[in-house]
Amino acid sequence: MDRTAACTLLFLLAVSVNTGLCSPLAAKEAWSYVKVRDGAHMFWWLYYADSQSAQSSELPLIMWLQGGPGGSGSGFGNFEEIGPLNRKLEPRKTSWVQAASVLFVDNPVGTGFSYTDRPDAFATNVATVASDMLVLLQHFFTERAEFQSVPFYIFSESYGGKMAAVISLTLTEAIAQGTVKCNFAGVALGDSWISPLDSVMTWGPYLYTTSLLDDSGLADVSSAAEAVKRAVEQQQFAKATELWSVAETVVEQNTNGVNFYNILTQEPDDRSSFAVVENFISLQTRRHIRPLHSQSLRELMNGSIRKKLGIIPQNVTWGGQAEDVFSYMAGDFMRPVVDVVDQLLSAGVNVTVYNGQLDLIVDTMGQELWVKRLKWEGLPGFNNMRWTPLDEPTSTGITGAFCKTYKNFAFFWILKAGHMIPSDQGPMALQMMKMITQQD
Repeated sequence: MDRTAACTLLFLLAVSVNTGLCSPLAAKEAWSYVKVRDGAHMFWWLYYADSQSAQSSELPLIMWLQGGPGGSGSGFGNFEEIGPLNRKLEPRKTSWVQAASVLFVDNPVGTGFSYTDRPDAFATNVATVASDMLVLLQHFFTERAEFQSVPFYIFSESYGGKMAAVISLTLTEAIAQGTVKCNFAGVALGDSWISPLDSVMTWGPYLYTTSLLDDSGLADVSSAAEAVKRAVEQQQFAKATELWSVAETVVEQNTNGVNFYNILTQEPDDRSSFAVVENFISLQTRRHIRPLHSQSLRELMNGSIRKKLGIIPQNVTWGGQAEDVFSYMAGDFMRPVVDVVDQLLSAGVNVTVYNGQLDLIVDTMGQELWVKRLKWEGLPGFNNMRWTPLDEPTSTGITGAFCKTYKNFAFFWILKAGHMIPSDQGPMALQMMKMITQQD
């Protein structure tokens, strides 16, 4: 079933607190389900580009993939980061819909409004995630043929980047085989879990250089990270995921509860205390899944948004299977996909890495390490380039980011941003998106 609205959210008015004026959002939308496997159903939500200077057919199509795994693009990415309205249903000035059509997909199955009918339908690795997404994209580009020639980009965040890399390679192969017809133009990996071990191994040095660990704390964190490293080297990935949880607890205990998503903020509760009463899966979902499902967002998605969409099965709750998604993927969690990025670059796919300066969970130091190990033939040329500073869009003369581009690879450092860059630095994120999609 497919619903398209000529005027979106007709039952909602965005109220400006400052002006007292009411202004309806006027973008075109569509949403639907795709059965990707027996017992597995994926939900997508499309916003057509709403630009005053160009038609949607003249602007790119962006698919946004959230992290977790278990984070919802239709919820968090949409209402907390880049969609046309924020969580309070007020217009977002930095919405990406003003420069592109945006496709939110609740991925993997069980995320957001996506759902499974039975336990064995959950994905347990990124290969299945990519296979499911390919089925969805085949349906989407067949049913919405107007997007087949539009430049198509995949943007991602956190674990969504790991999935995006594998999905991009699968899609590239499908396009070459003629099983999907679309104009795939590139993938952007935001604060992405591409090489988990490189992230974990640099937590200590990063926190130490930012005065969040003393010598003893650095020793504790480094010791915990080494345990993760040994498990990864022995290919014991389920054990590595559990030890990763232990390492995070050691970080919290030695930093008085640093926020893994932005080191300049602090969690309101002492999450390290949960370690004594919860198993590591429960602890990690509390750390990394529940923050993407705040009470206010859950109420919005399971209330007025659910009513608006009109196609959500009665037994499906937005976010209701999110923790199961994370749990079933735990054995695949610490596996790297650096080799996949290498394959994408070698195949000529445009690849962008972007990272927030204040992110800890996927710190920039760790990103640099795996990038420097790429086997891509263009890496020496990339390494020899100097960084280009980018001004903040709203403050000329103030540096908002650095970037470097060589052939089909680019890297953006976004200053004063943590893990969720569009939330922390919306104007800079929008400008970066336009640069990647060659609009600036």
